[in-house]
Amino acid sequence: MSCDVTKAIIEIKNIKKVYGKGDNKVTALNGIDMTVHEGEFVAILGPSGSGKSTLMNIIGLMDNFDSGEYYLDGIDIAKEKEHTYAKIRNSKIGFIFQKYNLIPQYTALYNVALPIMLQGESYKTAKIKSYDMLSRVGLEKRIKHKPSELSGGQLQRVAIARALISNSPLILADEPTGALDQKTGHEVLDILKELNKEHKTIIMITHDPKIAARAGRVVRVEDGMII
Repeated sequence: MSCDVTKAIIEIKNIKKVYGKGDNKVTALNGIDMTVHEGEFVAILGPSGSGKSTLMNIIGLMDNFDSGEYYLDGIDIAKEKEHTYAKIRNSKIGFIFQKYNLIPQYTALYNVALPIMLQGESYKTAKIKSYDMLSRVGLEKRIKHKPSELSGGQLQRVAIARALISNSPLILADEPTGALDQKTGHEVLDILKELNKEHKTIIMITHDPKIAARAGRVVRVEDGMII
């Protein structure tokens, strides 16, 4: 862990999730308990089909759960309606995806600015903040480039800048190095480590033990359970 443990930002208690019915029923999560404190860098490690992606989707409010308790920065998610998930997600979580999820027709600057513009920020202010975030990840000379004009490492840096711009307390990184070569992947991990030193809470999903080892703590998921 890179900084002092403070309050819990994630509290998950006996979370269960089942997909399908009857003979097609699949238990994705079978009684997950997990706590993540502010300032931690946690890797959730597991092979394909282990349940780690389902767990990520529940943490990120992109899927609901069948039973159990989930508190996100003090909010009891079980008591929230699904239509409020997007608002909570936008204020609490910055996402970094393996496939970047950038809008191809927009420049790097506009892709990063968009999340806070959707929250009501003016374009002028959003543009200034976007430039600052892109400068922070070393892309101040690429602000006018569109995704097709950037390398994989540069695309992931844009995605990191976008995750940071809302100043959310939690960064959720889904296989952030999965589409990158080894050297570029380590550079992206170095950025995440630096952010963690600045007290950002990071949860990283990965199938690679070597990548997971760069985190401060590893949570192993197998057959829908933490082992």
